[in-house]
Amino acid sequence: MTKSTIYSALDLRDGFYQILMREHSKRCVTHLLRSVRVFAPSYFDDVFVPSRAENGKTDVEVHKEHLRKLLGLMRKNKHYANLKKCIFEASEIPILGCLVGKNCVRPDPEKFLGLATYLCKYVENYAGKIRQLSQLLKKEAEWKWTAECQQAFDAVKQGLTEAPILAVAD
Repeated sequence: MTKSTIYSALDLRDGFYQILMREHSKRCVTHLLRSVRVFAPSYFDDVFVPSRAENGKTDVEVHKEHLRKLLGLMRKNKHYANLKKCIFEASEIPILGCLVGKNCVRPDPEKFLGLATYLCKYVENYAGKIRQLSQLLKKEAEWKWTAECQQAFDAVKQGLTEAPILAVAD
């Protein structure tokens, strides 16, 4: 995936409905997207389409071809995507808390606060240090990384890498 240059991610609608079915019927559901698995791996209700230039075609041409095949198969099998959660023709896509792009897999900066909050009891004055970053999570807030955000990030990161403030009880 990291050698690709263009990515799409489709979120399948109703992907978590757990419907009981007979054993011999399960193959009908689990193998619907098997023919596109080579270029469109899936994880639960997400399908990822990484593409790169090949066989004299540009990365965009290959990507459109992959998407046409995938969407045609989805239409044939009556699978629908949640368009609000889909990402098309991006330079990187989020997968399991990471951003996957050309030549790299890196942590998603928007997920940092989740980890930091989990460990907040080890950071002195955590609420004060994190305040600037918390503003970025408000529903209508624009994700804009400022110098104050960087200072808050560095302060929390420093707090997470220092020795814990907890001590053994007397």
